[in-house]
Amino acid sequence: MIKRVKTKKIFVGNVAVGGDAPISTQSMTFSKTSDVDATVAQIKRLHFAGCDIVRVAVPHMEDALALKAIKEQISLPLVADIHFNHKYALIASEVVDCIRINPGNIGSKERIKEVVDACSQRDIPIRIGVNSGSLEKEFLNKYGPTAKGMVASAEYNIKALEDFGFDNIKISLKASDVGRTVDAYRMLRPKNNYPFHLGVTEAGTLFHATVKSSIGLGALLLDGIGDTMRVSITGELEEEINVARAILKDSGALQEGLNIISCPTCGRIESDLVLAVEQIEKRTSHIKAPLNVSVMGCAVNAIGEAAHADVAIAFGKKSGLVMVKGEVVAKLKEDELVDRFVSEVEKMAENFE
Repeated sequence: MIKRVKTKKIFVGNVAVGGDAPISTQSMTFSKTSDVDATVAQIKRLHFAGCDIVRVAVPHMEDALALKAIKEQISLPLVADIHFNHKYALIASEVVDCIRINPGNIGSKERIKEVVDACSQRDIPIRIGVNSGSLEKEFLNKYGPTAKGMVASAEYNIKALEDFGFDNIKISLKASDVGRTVDAYRMLRPKNNYPFHLGVTEAGTLFHATVKSSIGLGALLLDGIGDTMRVSITGELEEEINVARAILKDSGALQEGLNIISCPTCGRIESDLVLAVEQIEKRTSHIKAPLNVSVMGCAVNAIGEAAHADVAIAFGKKSGLVMVKGEVVAKLKEDELVDRFVSEVEKMAENFE
């Protein structure tokens, strides 16, 4: 288990963010928000994928006016993403669970105060979203698009809200590369106790986004930094949630589901290990118990790994062993091993406390 930095707990709808709350996953729809049916359909897809919080873009008045109809048809907490026009934030604040703004591009202090007052009345948080690609000119001129510039922008915008007595805040500091993203979050973390929304923005297609997010978000999570997160992918919505949950699990931030240990393919393997692992992943995907399972393809590492796993297969030549807690429970033909293995995993999961 990672040791997380203690932060202020806030609520986005019924989802706690920060404090001792689990790290939540987020995504964002790509439909025009004014297309209520399409947006609701995407939100429901995200809900079934395991998303905790969803965000929608509000660049036009018709998008702001559509929020009420969307909110009535979904169960996920809804965040409105708003830039430049504070009137959209005022409309959104009447129905959504959180407003994402950059106070620096909302306009005058009077306009910022209007948004703060509206959010205060409904007790909904504001997410300060700083992106390296859209820093205010004063910070861009002084620091360039650097981590220092991002942190300076965040501190300025935090103060803009605090000056009006508002502290129901969460913060994101996103760049399109891993280094600046990680540096900015690490730099700002000791300076306040607000919850952080993690993300590497504009990370690319599935492969590149997975790599960038795993490095950046994984590094921060291992530092104990992060309270909610989005993996930004140019692609299918569900993949954002799948990758996010995998990062949480493999970093130790989420104790859920099987940790499948399988050896790399090599010339020692005397079984169809690739097929076996594919079958096991598919047939155990419903299991939530945090079990360590091992599927090894030869005698060199199999017994040693199996001895430390909850349930294991140690493949041999056209046969193999099924082991539970290091004890052999069956010696079977190769085509019988997966069925017995899955049966033992399901049995252990049922009894897991």
